[in-house]
This record gives sequence, C-alpha cells and structure tokens, in this order.
Amino acid sequence: MFRSFHSQDRARKAVKPSKKSFREHTKLKLQQKLDSPGSGSTLVSPIVTLTVGADQRVFAAHEDVLCLSPFFATNLKGQFYEGAPKKVDLPDEVPEIFSCVLEYLYKGDYYPRLLNNKRHNTWELEDAHDPQNLGGRGSVESTIFHPWVGGDLLKDTAIYCTAEKFGLEELKRLALRKQGLQSGIPVEVILRSARFAYENTPDTDNRLRAHYLALIIRSRKIFKRSGTMQMEMEIGGSRLFFDLFVAMCQHVDDIVDIANKSSPRTI
Repeated sequence: MFRSFHSQDRARKAVKPSKKSFREHTKLKLQQKLDSPGSGSTLVSPIVTLTVGADQRVFAAHEDVLCLSPFFATNLKGQFYEGAPKKVDLPDEVPEIFSCVLEYLYKGDYYPRLLNNKRHNTWELEDAHDPQNLGGRGSVESTIFHPWVGGDLLKDTAIYCTAEKFGLEELKRLALRKQGLQSGIPVEVILRSARFAYENTPDTDNRLRAHYLALIIRSRKIFKRSGTMQMEMEIGGSRLFFDLFVAMCQHVDDIVDIANKSSPRTI
C-alpha cells in the first residue's frame, strides 16, 4: 500500500451500516484492471519511489497500481534498474493532492469518502454531519492551500485537474460529484478555483468548467454584489468570463423561451 515518509495515516471513524460507500463500485473496476491478463499481481509488483513537490516529499507505491494511470504507464515504461526501485519526479504536484490520488488508486476513493445514505436516497460526504469533525460540507476540509497559486483552492478541483493530467477519468467524475456537495465557499475561493480549473483543463472540458459557470449563474445575486467579482471582471483577459457571458445569454434565452411558450398566442 502507498505511504508517504513524511505523513501518518489519518484515523478513521466507523461508518454506519446504513451508508454504502461510493468507492465499492470504483474499487471493483480498479481491481478488474489489476486482475486482467498480463497485469500480474499487485503484491509482487515492484515498488516505485516518487518525489513530489518543491520539498521533494517521498512516496512509495506499487508499479501496477500506478500504471492504472496512462501518465505513469508511459513514464515508467522502459525504466530498468537492477536492484534499485524505479523513480518518478513530480516537482509540480502538491503532496497532499497527490496523496489523495494514490489513496484513490488503492481504495477507489479518497477522504472524505462519498457515501450513499439509503434511508434518504442521497449522497453525502463522510463525517459531513459530525460536529466533532472538521471534514465534510462547507468546512476547512473542502479547501486546500495550493502553493503554486498562493491561496486556498477547492480541494476537489485540484484533484480533478491532477486526475486530468494523469488520465484518470473515474477520479475526475468522483471529484466533481464531491465538489457538488460543498457549500458555504467564499466568493474569492470559488473564483480562484475557477481560474485554476480553466488553466489546468483543456478547452474541450465540459464538466468542471460548466460546473463553475452554473454555480456562478445560480448564485448571481451574491456574485453581482461581490467586490472580488467586480475586480476580476475589470481585469478581464480570461476565457472564463467569455464563457460566463455566453452561459448567461443562454440562461436568459431559456427564460424567454419558457415565457413565450406559457404566454397565450394572439392572432
């Protein structure tokens, strides 16, 4: 199992039997890939040493697990070390985010896990309603300080963008679903995260970018009163604001179409 030589495992609280973890389905799909013909056993897979971030935090993980990512499969291909582990340097990654990616590769999810509450037929984050725990909806656990931007970002956005780089489509879907459960995020964090999303996803991305556009439109009363939003738009020069303008126009058109359909026709 992966480990960081600079960190300790987080203590977990027991999950109530009424809640089913989203990771079971994802973990099964990951295991099927590992068990596919020619993949070999994870238990005998070579260990890869990874140095992450500016401070060169050291991680270790099984090669077969890492190779579930096309990025690592390509990076590790052709590396031959007699008696020494293969190595990968990731100076541009953030150790705390990379740790979540490794947790996903091994377990099919990352903390806080996504749980299905069968009683209410809803999805929620692990420990979201525990007053003794900081993890969950609208808390400090929803953001992470990102050294490359010098401020807090939505953690799930950072994970989504890392998953984009590593070619992990299921992790992107999981991160986006988790982010949709967050609330109470300051305007400046949303805008900073939206800029980060645009800078670290391709123009063809129609999920994370669309999520931010829809979020701003839904919360337009808050954003139009925001000095941060005003400053951002006055600075301009971003694809984000052109897309927001187009989305706003489409939103208005939809409202007009609905109004026209509901109005009685006159001859």
